[in-house]
Amino acid sequence: MPFWAYALVLLSCYEDICAAGCTVSIVVVVKVRKSIVQKVHTCYAYGMLTDVSAVRTYFAKLGLDQEVADIYLALYSHGPQHIAALSRLSGVERTRIYRLIDTLLESNLIEVDSSQTRGIIKAAPISNLRILINQRAEELKNLTDELELMEQVLSRNSLSHGHTRLQMFPGAEGLRQMMLRELRADTEVAGYTHPDLSTALGNKFEDDLSDDQKKRLEASRRLSDRGLGHSCHIYGDVVAYFYTEGQEAYGFEIHDSHVAASLRSTL
Repeated sequence: MPFWAYALVLLSCYEDICAAGCTVSIVVVVKVRKSIVQKVHTCYAYGMLTDVSAVRTYFAKLGLDQEVADIYLALYSHGPQHIAALSRLSGVERTRIYRLIDTLLESNLIEVDSSQTRGIIKAAPISNLRILINQRAEELKNLTDELELMEQVLSRNSLSHGHTRLQMFPGAEGLRQMMLRELRADTEVAGYTHPDLSTALGNKFEDDLSDDQKKRLEASRRLSDRGLGHSCHIYGDVVAYFYTEGQEAYGFEIHDSHVAASLRSTL
């Protein structure tokens, strides 16, 4: 705690004691003690506001939810905890913490001790985020390499084949429309699928699908994942890209038989 915070606490406590008079009873002592605790918490919370905001902002730049930052801060500030205590200290609901555990583990932000009955979660060093940053850098490099391939393919085909068409699909609803179009097409699907695509589509996506469409959806989920931050499905004359980056989701389709054939040959 900074010096000004200690001074504020001591000054406030002195005023409380003086107001109580010369004879200090046990009731006054308890009252003053309670006042000290309240003022310390107030000063500590005030001093932490800037740090909390900075951590949340940095996590957001990495595509991590604010709740991930709050959970990590609670673990970092208060030490290892079980889920119930972590929920109280972080302000994040227990069910939401369970859903975010995988994200925290994949980002190397926590360690879980499962040897105990309820499981204890511990904050990992913040420097572990370098692993995530390096993974993102590799993803960007792969995307850059693939873009060069796309430029070569389009330069060979788009000018000589005027029927090339590009269609954008914004948001999670756009991704669902793209997937429905794919499932309705009676052609084989090739490519690769990122695990986050299932989350972006939502749990209720399959409710209105036919049995055959559900089988085709499950087959698309089993496509090999190249470790990139997006999914690419090639079916018929269509190349469909699905992007899920943190809170953002969007996709686009390239309709061109030559482009689809060229990309399919690289898989």
